[in-house]
Amino acid sequence: MSSQQRHGLSAKTLRELERASGRLAKASVAAMEERLPWFGRMPADQRASVLLITQAGAAGFVRWLRDSQEALKLTTDAFRTAPRELSRWISLRQTVGLVRLAIEVFEEQLHEFAADERERAALIEGILRYGREVAFAAANSYAAAAEARGAWDARLEALVVDGVVRGDAEESVLSRAAALGWDPAASATVLVGNPPSDDPPAVVFEVRSKAARIGRPVLLGVQGSRLVVVVAGATEGGSKEREILPTLSTAFAQGPVVAGPTVESLAQAHHSAAEALSGLRAVVGWPAAPRPAYAADLLPERALAGDAEAERQLIESIARPLEAAGPALLETIDAYLECGGVLETCARQLFVHPNTVRYRLRKAAELTGRNAGHPRDALVLRTALTVGRLARSRGLW
Repeated sequence: MSSQQRHGLSAKTLRELERASGRLAKASVAAMEERLPWFGRMPADQRASVLLITQAGAAGFVRWLRDSQEALKLTTDAFRTAPRELSRWISLRQTVGLVRLAIEVFEEQLHEFAADERERAALIEGILRYGREVAFAAANSYAAAAEARGAWDARLEALVVDGVVRGDAEESVLSRAAALGWDPAASATVLVGNPPSDDPPAVVFEVRSKAARIGRPVLLGVQGSRLVVVVAGATEGGSKEREILPTLSTAFAQGPVVAGPTVESLAQAHHSAAEALSGLRAVVGWPAAPRPAYAADLLPERALAGDAEAERQLIESIARPLEAAGPALLETIDAYLECGGVLETCARQLFVHPNTVRYRLRKAAELTGRNAGHPRDALVLRTALTVGRLARSRGLW
């Protein structure tokens, strides 16, 4: 039994329907212009493209009636160019609206081609089934286009993160980031650690779900055994800002997570990435490091690992201010550290009153931000003074 016999349509009806496919397509486009305000605002060349696509769909309906066994293939072929063109102008929802309206116009006019009620019912049933397949074909094509755009965005995002890590030219990084919707004026903080999975899509989903929870844009890239995340916006200040990095840290695998300093924009993000990666290499030297650990809190370990930038920061923020404050303050810090933090012993060694030692320790804390009575700060102070002396002996200071 032929396909047209199964549909209950005569060869004459199919020929007349085929000859009228152009008229039906024009009537559909006219209805679109009348009933859909946004369609009328489209440029003429785009409306003409919709007309061509509608004509292809009308011709495809006749082919579908002639050979329904190849329905899906014929429908896909007939609409192969539609999403590629339409997806640049209109959304999937609008495309489905166009298909629905075209089907309504076809349904209203198909009775003219039916020889009797039986053929009329067969045509109505056929256009409804065909319209369903067209809608599914359009949805599949839009989904494929979205996946292709998503894959391209993922590659572009990986290039941006790689450029941030390597310190590529600012223009290339910023232009690619702008294509991804990144605000060029937003501050940035780099977070590094181990990825939670070997499956990149799973990693992306995990990080983006955490970022959506805190409402911050992120750029991320998996580089071998490390995950690099660039977070937009300030990560210090109020309580909400301070929770940003700890929340994102839960998206990393077990193990250390290190945050670089917050920089003014993505153009300076390389500095944050460099310090974060340096901290990740050195954090093993601090077993009790918090999660995330800040690169600025890992200066002793980074300096011991050979990071010249960490040595410079220790000298500039601690050694220089203490030396500039005078020999008494520097001598007090040295003596206090050598005495194991025992105030009275330090005072006896310096032949001063304990209150004098307290005053000098407070003064040192104001200058450096480090309290010599705190074990961790004491380590930072001792390392900074040692690094400063070594730099001076080499003529670097």
